[in-house]
This record gives sequence, structure tokens and C-alpha cells, in this order.
Amino acid sequence: MKENLQPLFTPWKIGNVEIKNRIVLCPMGGTSLFGWMTPNHFDKESANFFLERAKNNVGLIITGIAPLKDTIGGRWLYQNKAMFKELKEYMDKIHQTGAKLFIQLTAGFGRSFAITNSLAILLRNKFLGALAKPIINASYLCASPSELPSRWAEDIKVRALTKKEILDMVDAFSKTAKLCKDAGVDGVEVHAVHEGYLLDQFTTNYTNHRQDEYGGSFENRYRFAVDVVKSIKAVCGQDFPVSLRYSAVSKTKDFCSGALPNEEYQEVGRDMAESEKAVKYLQDAGYDMLNADNGTYDAWYWAHPPAYMPQNCNLDDVAHIKKFVDIPVVCAGRMDVNTSADAIKNGLIDGAGFARQFLVDPEWVTKLIEDREDDIQPCICCHNACFTMSHYKGVANDQDFDDVKHMSRCALNPQTMQTKKYTLTKTRKPKNVAVIGGGIGGMEVARILTMRGHKATIYEKTDKLGGVFIPACNFDFKEKDRQLLEYYKNQIRKLNIEVKYNTEITDIKTLDADEIVIATGSRPKHLNIVGIDKSIEAIDYLNNKEAVGENVVIIGGGLTGCEIAYDLFRRGKKPIIVEMKNDLMAVKGICLANSSYLRDYFKWKQVPIYLESFVKEINDKTVTIVDKEQNEIVVPADSVILSIGYNPNPIAKANKRTHIVGDAYGVGNLRTVIWRAWDVARKI
Repeated sequence: MKENLQPLFTPWKIGNVEIKNRIVLCPMGGTSLFGWMTPNHFDKESANFFLERAKNNVGLIITGIAPLKDTIGGRWLYQNKAMFKELKEYMDKIHQTGAKLFIQLTAGFGRSFAITNSLAILLRNKFLGALAKPIINASYLCASPSELPSRWAEDIKVRALTKKEILDMVDAFSKTAKLCKDAGVDGVEVHAVHEGYLLDQFTTNYTNHRQDEYGGSFENRYRFAVDVVKSIKAVCGQDFPVSLRYSAVSKTKDFCSGALPNEEYQEVGRDMAESEKAVKYLQDAGYDMLNADNGTYDAWYWAHPPAYMPQNCNLDDVAHIKKFVDIPVVCAGRMDVNTSADAIKNGLIDGAGFARQFLVDPEWVTKLIEDREDDIQPCICCHNACFTMSHYKGVANDQDFDDVKHMSRCALNPQTMQTKKYTLTKTRKPKNVAVIGGGIGGMEVARILTMRGHKATIYEKTDKLGGVFIPACNFDFKEKDRQLLEYYKNQIRKLNIEVKYNTEITDIKTLDADEIVIATGSRPKHLNIVGIDKSIEAIDYLNNKEAVGENVVIIGGGLTGCEIAYDLFRRGKKPIIVEMKNDLMAVKGICLANSSYLRDYFKWKQVPIYLESFVKEINDKTVTIVDKEQNEIVVPADSVILSIGYNPNPIAKANKRTHIVGDAYGVGNLRTVIWRAWDVARKI
């Protein structure tokens, strides 16, 4: 281990519980030990997930949120006593590793509940909502301190909680915490005065308009959170640790409007002055630790930072609130290990929180200790599998139900939370497999084939591995993507996988192989408009950013087009986005934390965006746009970038011995590329 990382591996205490090191596995939705979007039970997939990471030297595990009452069926957690007996046996296994484990309990989501389009119907139609209530009570799931607009379907007003419902939740916290304690759990975490969830909504003026003892004054707004910890301590004792998930600053301008780093704005939620007071107040109420970051669902990119957010984005604010408490403080949010170690060494924080990195690589802490950092597969903050809650104009949460049920999977590691489906077994019949194309799909399929005992040979037409992912990394904010590319190159080298560079295969019949995998990527779509020959493709810009002038029109407001516009503006250019749909990034799979950052950024910087519009003509220095009212608008354009998508480009059809992976199979994202590579490699 590098000497500068030593502070990460020093012991510390939460109350009377000693933690062996400062690395905290922070909670993620979908990793609850009591199941997710199913009747509560002891969830063996989650249990195995945490146990594997406990065996790999994590200090403290905080499990994913467990709603006090089932999302499906509405049973309270404390009513399932058998579940806690299984938990007790499991805790013995966790403690054998030397790790400690807290279970995170949540009162709920309030207006932040990521309702899908089908659930939105139940909220809009009271009759249908009443019919569905015994199975899924959408009204209760979204109930908030006051009548408020939903974060996900802004036309829907969610109802206010009754006082009895609040008291029932407080009671459920204490009853469930006592069962956790009796099962040997080291502590519980209350979720949360954090991220704009239900308890947090009670604390902020813009979401709490109540006239009773739970609204109005500072003490009233924080009463719910205070009552919860006092109730738990009364039943479990003062020595039983209770952590609080906490947002230092809301970073929120209004409903569905967040504040970006370095933006001047008027805070409508919790500002730093209130936070300084609140952390001391919550400590005095009985909380033993603050597990902290920033943001709300209206500024979701603070709590779930995409690649556009700076690394360690919450550290300054979290370090500031630590000055006002005597209890330990953990900071989460794109933390890097070197900065984390320095912050701990200097007393700025007590623990460093990591979440998604544990999804992609369960052994990363062990690799850190063993000085094998090159073997750590990095999280790239894509949210393509762990958080696929996408939202755009006119659509609530455009998420497949399979993703709703199975959060916290990983785009880069299909085995995460899917160990039964994605097992790796050694082959009994080793084969020679030709892999055509050395992009991510080709490298991943070759890697898995080799690990299974096959002989894979990569045929790459250029002199480099990486394919289209090389230019895709060519943004300054894609440093983790570049690390991922280096990780793959290292794995290809360490596994001794043969790569034939500068070898273009045009006829698969020329290959001497038992089976063939085609990973030849995709080709750009084209438009038939006047002057299209004056445009360049997105990939041309990424390969040569100096090829564009000052005024740049981007045709296509999908993720790639928006990232190019973001990059252009940051480089001092003047981008204009033209998109035929009614919103930017209006597709499934792009997490709202990612898309809302870019939308908020463009709004802040006043980047011109033409929605429900199309380009009619491209001239030497102008572009003619037709808007949704059929008005023709001429805008200056030194350059035009075409970013309207891609079509698969396989060099042959699939058959019994020929397989297709990556964008050659179906244009998607890294999740579709890597999961498909595993599907193919496991069957050969």
C-alpha cells in the first residue's frame, strides 16, 4: 500500500463501536438486506453482495435503504420476525471478516418517489388508485409533509401525511431498530435528512407548509427526525449507534431546479447557516454519526454525481459542518482515495464514503492494500444500470420494470446483484475464438472467453485497442473512462490475449477459428438535407476538436450531442442544439442525475436550444432551422456537427458459430455492450 493512503486504514469509533478502517460502503438503492420492490424477506443476493465486500477489507457497510413498510403489499418490516432470525446468522459471518454493518431504514420518499408512467396513472385516477391500494399504495408512497408537486410527474400533486402516519413511522423505526440490534447488527442509519427524501422534505421550507407541530419553526421542521432517533434510543439504549444520512446544503433553486457548482443562486432548501445549527441540534438529539453529502432530488447530481461533477464535489461543505459537531462525519460523492486519505489525516472528515465503486469491483479495497491499483476496474459514473430512472418532458420515470425491481446492478460488471445469472465456469472444450474488433465489446468478450479457458485472438484493424471508445473518452470530464480503457488494455496484456493489430477482416471465411465473434461497431446515421456535406460527424469532432469554429450547431440533442455542446461551451465556443423531440435526452436509460445536470447547465449558461425543430439547410456560415411553429430561423454557424445516432455495422450475419456483440449487435451504451459480451462468452 502507498504510504499516503495509510490514514484510510486507521481505526475509529462510532459511539462504542470500533471500525477497523475509514472506508465506508455507502448505501445504494436496491441493496437492501430486506429486498426491494418485493414483499420483505432476507435477501440472499444482497447478503452475498455485502459479504463478498466485507471479505475484501471494507471497514463499515451501510446497507441500501429499507422502507419501513413494503412498497409492494404494505407490510411493516417489524412484522416479519423470521427474517431477523436469518439476519442474526448472517451477522456472524459479517463479523468474522472484521467488518461492521449498519442497516439503513427509511421513512420513505415523499414527492421524490420515482413513479413510473404506470404508477402515475394511479395517482391521477383516484378510482384506479383505490383499486390498486392493497397491492401498491401509490398515494402513501408519495405522501409528503404537504401537498406538493411530484418530482417525476410535475402535473401530479402528492398528498400530505397525516399526524397518525408520522407517529406510526416513528414507532416502526424503533421496533425495526430493536429487531436489528437483537440480530447483532452494529447500528442503524436513519434515511434521512438527505437528498430531498421524506424526512428531508419536513426540514425545508419549500417543501413543508404544515401548520401543526411538524411545520413552521426550525424545531418543528426537524421534529420528525428528532423523534425518530429518540424513539430508537429509548428502545435500543443510548449505546446503540444511530447514524443519520444528511445533506449539508440542499443546492436547490426551486422545484425541479438545482444549483450547479460555482453557480450564484438563492437557496430554497437548507443553506449552510441553517446546516451549522441543524447538525448540532441533531447530534444533541442523539445521532452518533453524520453520513453526509449535498443535494435534493431537485439537484440530484450532488448526491449521485455524474462524470460532469467534480471529484470530491461535496468535501468542502461536509468538512465545514464537521466543525460544529463532536460526532464522526463521513463524506460521500465521487471521492478519490488520495484526497480522502489527506482529508482524514488533516481531520476534515472521519470516514470516506464510496458506493458505486463497490458495484463495479468488489475487490478494489484489497487491490488498494496490495498496491494493485492498475487492476482496479473504475466506476465511470454512468448510472446505466445502478440508477436508470430517466425523466423528460411529458414522461414520469421511463424505466423498465426489470430495472425498477433490480437497482444497483452495474453496467461494467454484470455479476453485481446478478450472481445466479452471470456465473463464470471453466469450459470443458477449449476453442480457438476469433474476435473481430478491439473495442470495449471485443476486449470484454476476449477477456471472459480467456478466463473460461478458451483461446481468444483479437483482430484489430488499427494500431490501438479501444475502437470508438477512444474518441468517446476525449472530453476532459471523462477521466474515469480513460482509466477504464487503460484497465482493459492491462487486462488484455496480463491475460496474454493475442492481438493482431493493423489487421482488417473483411471476409470471416479467411479465419481459422472454431468460432467467431464480430465486434465491428456501428456507423453514423445520415440526413438528406441541403448542405449536409458541410457538416461533420460527432466522432470527427471528438477526434479533432480544432476542426470547428466559434459558432457550432449540433444537430441532435441526445446524450452525445449534449455532451459535445457542454464541451464546446466549456472551451469558449458558442453551441446551438437542434432537437426534433420535445426535450433533450428524451430516451430510456439516461439517469435523471445525469440529464438534469446538463439541462440545468444549458439553462444557467443560456445555451440556445431548439426543441421540436429541425435543420432545413446548411450554408457556408449559417444554418436554417424550422421550429415547432414552422418558423424559419437563420443562425450563425461556422461548423455543424451531426449527432443523430448510429446503425449497427456487422461484417457478417450471426449463425451457430458466428456471434455478434457490441454496437454491431445493437447500438446502446456500455451496459448493453458488456452484458451482451458476457452473454456470448458464457455460451461458447
